[in-house]
Amino acid sequence: MSKRNLTYTNPEPCSHLAEYKQNHSSRGYNSLQPSLKTNPNGRTTIKTSQSQIPRCGSCSADEGRLYFCLICSSIHCPDHAILHSQVGHAIAVDVDRAELFCCVCNDQVYDPDFDNAVMHKQMKLKKNPQNGKLETPDKKRRRKVAILERETEATEGVSCFPWGLRGLNNLGSTCFMNSVLQAMLHTPPLRNYFLNDRHNREICQRRRRIGRRRGPPEMSCLACDVDAVFLAAFSGDRTPYSPARFLHSWWQHAANLASYEQQDAHEFFISMLDRIHEKEQSTLQPKVVGGDCHCVAHRVFSGVLRSDVTCTVCGFTSTTYDPCVDISLDLDPRNIASTLTGCLDLFTRPEKLGPDQKLHCEHCGLRQDSLKQMSIKRLPSVLCFHVKRFEHSSARRTSKKVDQYLQFPFSLDMTPYLSSSVIRNRFGNRIFAFEGDDACKAPSEFEVFAVVTHTGKLESGHYVTYVRLRNEWYKCDDAWVTRVSEAAVRASQGYLMYYVQKMLYCRGGEEMNCMATSPRHCCL
Repeated sequence: MSKRNLTYTNPEPCSHLAEYKQNHSSRGYNSLQPSLKTNPNGRTTIKTSQSQIPRCGSCSADEGRLYFCLICSSIHCPDHAILHSQVGHAIAVDVDRAELFCCVCNDQVYDPDFDNAVMHKQMKLKKNPQNGKLETPDKKRRRKVAILERETEATEGVSCFPWGLRGLNNLGSTCFMNSVLQAMLHTPPLRNYFLNDRHNREICQRRRRIGRRRGPPEMSCLACDVDAVFLAAFSGDRTPYSPARFLHSWWQHAANLASYEQQDAHEFFISMLDRIHEKEQSTLQPKVVGGDCHCVAHRVFSGVLRSDVTCTVCGFTSTTYDPCVDISLDLDPRNIASTLTGCLDLFTRPEKLGPDQKLHCEHCGLRQDSLKQMSIKRLPSVLCFHVKRFEHSSARRTSKKVDQYLQFPFSLDMTPYLSSSVIRNRFGNRIFAFEGDDACKAPSEFEVFAVVTHTGKLESGHYVTYVRLRNEWYKCDDAWVTRVSEAAVRASQGYLMYYVQKMLYCRGGEEMNCMATSPRHCCL
C-alpha cells in the first residue's frame, strides 16, 4: 500500500462538533451502533421498530427530515431540532441517512470517528499483505489487476451490481463532489487510465519528497487522491466510501471553495480537471506535442471550438480557435421543453452581436455590425454538456434556477455541429475542401453514460448522478446506489451530461463484463 501522506489532515470539524466531542468523546457514536441498519444498496439509516414510525417528539411530524439527538436520544423535525439545540444539544444524526448534522449550523458535518462507527458493522479488518512494507510499482499493478479479476462475494442485492458501483458518503453538503466523482469513476478512458496504474502514486510521492528537499513543500497531489478513489471504488467493497482525503486535497488547490457549503458541480468539475492538468503538466515529458497537452484531463475531455465573426458589410470573417473541456448550452426560452439537439442548434446558430461588440473589420477599417457563429472543430473522446440552469443578473443582483425540462437522446450524432458541416451549410456547395476535414475523421457518434442532475432550489438543492453501465441505469445518491428505469433518467433535470465515443462505450461495456461478478453470482 502507499505510504500515508504525512501532510494530510482531516477537514476541521465545526466548533459545535468539537465541543460535543470534548464533552462526550465518542460515547454517543459507539452507543448508536446497535441502532444502525445498512440496506443491501449501501444506504445506512437509524433502525426503528417495524410497528413504530419515527416522529418528532415536539410536533409528532413523521414526514421530511428527522434528527436523532446524540445527547438525549430525542427525535425532532428540522424546526424543532434548531430549538432543541438552544439547550446545548447541537449535534444530531439524520434518521433517514445516518449522517452527522449540526442543528446550530443547520448543515451536515463530517467526523472520521463517526464515519468509522457507522461503518463498523460492515468493515472487516484486512491483513496487509505487505506487512507494512511499501509495495513496488510492479506488485501494486498486479494487485490492481487482481482486484479487477476478483469475484464478488455473494452478498444480498448488491452482488448483482456492475463492478465499481459504490456509494460515497456525504461529508457535509458534498453531494456536488460525489455526483461528479461518480461520473468520473465510470468514464471509460479515465477508468482505464487509473486502474492500469498510469498515474503511479509511489513514483509521484517519491518525486515530491525529492522536491521538498530542494525547495518549499508542495501541495498534495490531486491526481494521487483521484487514483485512491478509483482504487476504493473498484476494490469490491460495497460499503459506502468517504472521500475525505480527496476533499481536503481539493480544498488545498481551490482555497476559495474550501468550506462545507454547497458548491456548484460544474465549477467543481472544471476545477478538478485544472488541478489534474497542472500536476501532470509539470511531470509529463514532453509536456505538449503538436500544440496539444497530453495530460489525462485534456486527452479525455479536451476539444476545440471554432468562432467565426463575420462583417455584415463586406463579408470579411475573423476566425479564432479555443480549447474547451465542456460545452455550455442555453435552454431554448421559446419552448416549455427543450431538447439537447435543439440546444446544440441554438449553440451553432449565427448570432447578431450587440452595438458594444462590433467587429473591427480589417477589410473596411471600421467597427461594423457582425454575426458570430460557433462550431466544433475537434471533438473530444468524452463530451461534457453543461446546461445553464442557474441564471445570475448583475444588474438586478438576483439569481434563479431554470427548471425547464430537457429531453436528451441516449445516442447522439455530432456531425451536424462540426465546423465542416456548419461552414458548408453557410456557403452551400461552393466549397469542397475544408481545413477541418481531418478533424472530421474522428468518430462523431456518442453514447450517454452519466447524467448529473440537480433538484430543489438554487440555494438548497441536491445533486444526484445517473450512470449507465451495460445498458442499465443506476442512481448514485451519495451513500446509496439503486437501479432505476430509463423513464426515471429521462424525467430528471439534467445539469451535466457526459457522452463518450460510441466505440469507447461499447469497448467499455465489454471490459465491464470482464470485471463483473461471476455468472453464478450475477443476477443482471
